[in-house]
Amino acid sequence: MSVLFFDHLTIITGLDRKIKNLSSSNDEEQELWGLIEEIIHHKVFDCCLSHLPEEHHSEFIELFHKKPHDKELIKYLNERIGDDIEKLISKEMKKLSKELLFFDSNKV
Repeated sequence: MSVLFFDHLTIITGLDRKIKNLSSSNDEEQELWGLIEEIIHHKVFDCCLSHLPEEHHSEFIELFHKKPHDKELIKYLNERIGDDIEKLISKEMKKLSKELLFFDSNKV
């Protein structure tokens, strides 16, 4: 797993226990973690691109591909959005956390 500029905002407390309870093998557990990482990545990028004016999308994606770990991307987004992207991402992660932690596998 690579380090990304938003990693510090994507901690979901209690998810370890939920994943262990849902999975019946180590392979299944790893597969679930992979899916969760993918969901988080999509949610964060949706949040960033939804708030970022469209004329900056290409530049942001290029910057991300060059240095996905660079904390300066937060500053870049804040300057172009005119809002605190960390707060916006944190809000999205709280919603996602509720969805993931209260997921009932018996209803699937």
